[in-house]
Amino acid sequence: NGGSGFFPKDNTQAINAFADSEGERFAPYRSLIAICRTVLETLNLTEKPDTDAKARLLQVCRNLFPDDALEWLDAAYVLTSDGAKYPPLLGTGGNDGRLEFSNNYMQRLTELFDMNSGCILSTAVPALKEALFGDCSESRSKAAIGQFDPGNAGGANSSGGYDGSPTMNVWDFILMLEGAIAFAGSSVRKLEQSSGGSLAYPFCVRSAGIGYGSSDLSDEGSTRSEMWMPLWTRPATFDSVSHLLSEGRVDIGHRRARNGVDFARAVASVGVDRGLNSFQRFGFQQRNGLAYFAVPLGRFEVTSPSAMVSLIGSLDNWLDRFRRTATGKTATTRTVAALRQVESAIIDVCQQSDTGSGNRTNIDLLMALGNAEATIAGSPRLRQADYPVPPVPLLSADWLRQCYDAHSANATEFRLAAALASVGFRRNSVGGPMRLHLEPIDVEQLTKKFPRAAWAEHANDPAIVWSGGSLVRNLIAVLQRRLIDVAKSGTDGFQSPVSGCCLARLDDIAGFIDGKTDDRLIESILRGVMLIDWSKVAWKDIPWMNSGDKADWQIVPSAAWCMLKLCLLPHGIPSADGSQNTIDVKLQPQIFRRAASGQLWEATQLAARRLIASGLRPAVEMIHASSDIAART
Repeated sequence: NGGSGFFPKDNTQAINAFADSEGERFAPYRSLIAICRTVLETLNLTEKPDTDAKARLLQVCRNLFPDDALEWLDAAYVLTSDGAKYPPLLGTGGNDGRLEFSNNYMQRLTELFDMNSGCILSTAVPALKEALFGDCSESRSKAAIGQFDPGNAGGANSSGGYDGSPTMNVWDFILMLEGAIAFAGSSVRKLEQSSGGSLAYPFCVRSAGIGYGSSDLSDEGSTRSEMWMPLWTRPATFDSVSHLLSEGRVDIGHRRARNGVDFARAVASVGVDRGLNSFQRFGFQQRNGLAYFAVPLGRFEVTSPSAMVSLIGSLDNWLDRFRRTATGKTATTRTVAALRQVESAIIDVCQQSDTGSGNRTNIDLLMALGNAEATIAGSPRLRQADYPVPPVPLLSADWLRQCYDAHSANATEFRLAAALASVGFRRNSVGGPMRLHLEPIDVEQLTKKFPRAAWAEHANDPAIVWSGGSLVRNLIAVLQRRLIDVAKSGTDGFQSPVSGCCLARLDDIAGFIDGKTDDRLIESILRGVMLIDWSKVAWKDIPWMNSGDKADWQIVPSAAWCMLKLCLLPHGIPSADGSQNTIDVKLQPQIFRRAASGQLWEATQLAARRLIASGLRPAVEMIHASSDIAART
């Protein structure tokens, strides 16, 4: 490297001190320096080599260096068919910009040892106690430590004045490079090129610009990679640690973890070597001009895996395709934000232990997937590109159980959203699945025996009535559309347009009509739960239908809603005489159009007439309420 001490413009003080040393302990160093100078002379290199000459030089070094020097080469670089590759732990081949590690290593050694006798200097002992045990010491060197210790790198605002000099403990630098060599064992065997030019290296993955306070997807383009350093609490020998690092592999299912999100999932699912307590995540990022720093990005505990983590595996292929599109040059801001929301939610889920279902983080992930689906559905470029992004794969019923929490503040909104999402998945339902009204989904693929999610060929289906308006306005549009579908079905108005396989609780409906629910949250959860394969959801899969606590079900909504609901039941009304006969109420769309326009008194009057004509006499025949209550009813 430039700055290594072998070229005229380099700092040659340390390398000359070793070459001229007399101490026996430095004999291997003297021999290796002589070999290096012979190699440079043979290759006629008098200055830092260019790309082609450097590749030749690296190969010759591997051929001629003694065995005990190859460990450093293996840690600093590896030769592949595509040229030399550099693990991020040691920068770009043992240097970080203009800071050359091996030359600085020799400089630090000259501060600890007498070059002629080989004896250790008196100042080395206090510095060692500080490095190992945290004892205070004045034995610090004003030298750069590079990317490894940003807190002591100096620069603006790093001291009492405007600018500060870098300082470090000499032993910290020496032991740091000695420890880095422990990663060399796997370099030759496992270092390989993967997509995006990152390296498959022990505990090293492609950078993911999420999961920390200053995160941004733009970090990924200016980051070398990120490493997840293992931490443990039990005593371990150096051999066992070396074996751990050399075999350091993290798998997701049957494939290697590719980025920070994959690694978080692997940690959460205990897909790593046993005996580790946690991982410290580091990213090698540009944080001071063009300089790289090893930035700590968070601590991830190895805990009992959450059941939710295993469900994320079904999204792998879709996530890969979505990420490829969202990180492309033509990606829109909304697409990037949707990807960031999904991956951030995944990392949050991975940090939760298996304390039961219903974590808010689980719901956040479900809503993030719904938002990503809406982003793709609203962009023809994403759906019709050469490499189109498909819809989110159908989610299993386990997602419903893991995301619901009866004691959370959003339980009411979740139950209402689930009831809405299940509309259309019942034997006598007319109008198709609810999802059809929000995005251009292929209904035939969604409703066949083995359903799957696929985009429709045309995005101008008249069934798509959901817009950017309020939730109430959109639900009214859906109801009116489904009333038209009933009229077209030729069933003489005895089919329900809104029957589903999941029931809403009466107290939740009462709260919605009274305006006590969060409509934005209902819509966000709806976009998530509609991704569930409701054709496979059984009664036992719906938690609130099996809780056994039916006390809250006794809260009945207003009389106006009861009258309208009797005119919109998906089944017949049992006869009052105890016989098996049922009373069928023929659908009358005018009832609901009146209520939607705010004329609840006319709607209830029409509903009363329809019920009387069907053989039912309501206690009241007309109810007045505000236009807002009428619309919500």
